[in-house]
Amino acid sequence: MAKLNFGGTEENVVTREEFPLAKAQEVLKNETIAVIGYGVQGPGQALNQKENGVNVIIGQRKNSKSWDKAIADGFVPGTTLFEIEEALEKGTIICYLLSDAAQIAMWPTVKKHLTKGKALYFSHGFGITFNEQTGIIPPADVDVFLVAPKGSGTSLRRMFLQGRGLNSSYAIFQDATGKAWDRVIALGIAIGSGYLFETDFRKEVFSDLTGERGTLMGAIQGIFAAQYEVLRKNGHSPSEAFNETVEELTQSLMPLVAENGMDWMYANCSTTAQRGALDWWKKFRDATLPVFSDLYNSVATGKESARSIDLNSKTDYREKLEVELADLHNSEMWQAGRTVRSLRPENQPAK
Repeated sequence: MAKLNFGGTEENVVTREEFPLAKAQEVLKNETIAVIGYGVQGPGQALNQKENGVNVIIGQRKNSKSWDKAIADGFVPGTTLFEIEEALEKGTIICYLLSDAAQIAMWPTVKKHLTKGKALYFSHGFGITFNEQTGIIPPADVDVFLVAPKGSGTSLRRMFLQGRGLNSSYAIFQDATGKAWDRVIALGIAIGSGYLFETDFRKEVFSDLTGERGTLMGAIQGIFAAQYEVLRKNGHSPSEAFNETVEELTQSLMPLVAENGMDWMYANCSTTAQRGALDWWKKFRDATLPVFSDLYNSVATGKESARSIDLNSKTDYREKLEVELADLHNSEMWQAGRTVRSLRPENQPAK
């Protein structure tokens, strides 16, 4: 295991150089990986494992959209695709990749198939960390661990097909067999992680919920909407407002940040842009710091998890969610975005 030093703070990381795929395959050669859930993370993780030579099966409700998708992806009913209970029975490592709300509903079924020596794998610390709310308390004689890719299952799969890896965190909650570390790292490599950094279930879910509500989704949408609105109110066209708010960031500047960091991106912009950014970034930090503090406290005290469980478990949740997503989809800013994206050269018809 390698150690990274960040100004005196050390972190444990595992790279593909020190734990190559061949080693992961050796660790998992006698395991049957049962992926339960074929929605957000399931397809990417299952397909990557399959193509990395791991014995992976899918557990899904028969004749559902996800069942049909698994078939389209090459999983075969009766061979590598089964009803959930049959997959749970066959699996030695249960990859529990249902949504948080669905994990709660399915838990009594899953628990009865967690016999001694098996492993329960998560990609999110939610169910275990908030077990007073979820009721997810595993038996003491099974391994419990997680690998959490730092991105969507779609990104995990796309980067795998490009020969790249999406970084992931890993954590061990319970090591009943003495093999939990080998098992979790092998799975992390098998699903296509670039490297794996150590955390625990509590820190994973706290950082994840904060990030999703913050810079990854909630905050960035809020900042986009605010700047777009100011530009539009001051007479700028939808195209100009969108390009200056979203398109230039995502298509030009963020790739530079991903390549070598924010400091490198600054160094490759005009001196006028540098001056303005340096003058204003601390004002944005100071303005948003109280919001992020409130957000983290809401996560840490269980308010966010309780709200998520409560709303996601209501029978009309999906219908109400679609209304909220439609508001976003139909907003002028994202309508402008669809038009702008259609004008990119790669989206133009071939001549």
